[in-house]
Amino acid sequence: MTGNGDELDARLGARIRVEREARGWSLTDLSDRAGVSRAMINKIERAESSPTASLLGRLSGAFGLTLSALLARAEDDGRRRLLRAGEQRSWRDPATGYVRRLVAPPPGSDMPLELVHIDLPAGARVPFPASAYAFTRHIIHVLTNELTFTEGDIEHHLAAGDSLELGPPADCVFENRGDRPCTYLVLILQP
Repeated sequence: MTGNGDELDARLGARIRVEREARGWSLTDLSDRAGVSRAMINKIERAESSPTASLLGRLSGAFGLTLSALLARAEDDGRRRLLRAGEQRSWRDPATGYVRRLVAPPPGSDMPLELVHIDLPAGARVPFPASAYAFTRHIIHVLTNELTFTEGDIEHHLAAGDSLELGPPADCVFENRGDRPCTYLVLILQP
């Protein structure tokens, strides 16, 4: 997702409200499922706050969606097969500067596979709850520099060219302990 931050926050907030209401959930229901305060969800839905990657991971997990699917639904571009580099939607985490770009499929596709390109700034640390992984399979492939990936109690040190298939759902942390940005791909397979 690119473009004006206020516009993006408004689309994300509206989409989160639509997902919540489509399930018949109150703010309290979503708060309990996602582990995010009612007040914060309310601020996000009203576009008064920019959600972080970690917070969006909690919300998307509560909805049973991947983060990419939630972002794509907020964008709602319709169905296309060709997605040029300049058309690939990106999103920047306001807390860490982490940039997530959906490489494939195009927004609106029903393909059960997602390919996501991540730029993780030096020193950045992005946690995601187990709920974000509970209904999908993930493979991480590092393109440049090094990534420290923690799943539960297991810490993996990945260098350029390394790949890791995630194990059973666990709270996870993507961390760049280096002094240069780390770039990696995440392949997500939905059942």
